[in-house]
Amino acid sequence: MSGPVRAAGCVLWRRAAGGGLEVCLVHRPRYDDWSFPKGKLKRGETALEAALREVLEETGHHCSPGAALPTALYMANGRPKEVSYWAAEATGGTFVPNDEVDRLAWVTPDTARHRLTRPGDRVQLDAFLRAASGD
Repeated sequence: MSGPVRAAGCVLWRRAAGGGLEVCLVHRPRYDDWSFPKGKLKRGETALEAALREVLEETGHHCSPGAALPTALYMANGRPKEVSYWAAEATGGTFVPNDEVDRLAWVTPDTARHRLTRPGDRVQLDAFLRAASGD
């Protein structure tokens, strides 16, 4: 049997007009869920390369990676899944809806906490907030 499904993503963030932080959530119509941009690694790709590629593919935004965040471990379709995450500041781009991601939302961390479909994703949100505050 092969190992876990490997994927990677980012807690994509930007400074809001008022100086606070906003994080980016994507809606995937296939699963009708809200999550951080993420996806499976391609052959020969590092987790960080995959995370940056997935952010660009799913959000249309380029980003600058920062702190590594906790890895998510869970079962998906009967197989273990391992998702590596980084905090990443958006550096520019434009979202265009597509088959994989039909909506994107820049929201406050508190709104993100309530909108995330998978409760486990709050682990990465909390770690990002700790890193952003310097704790």
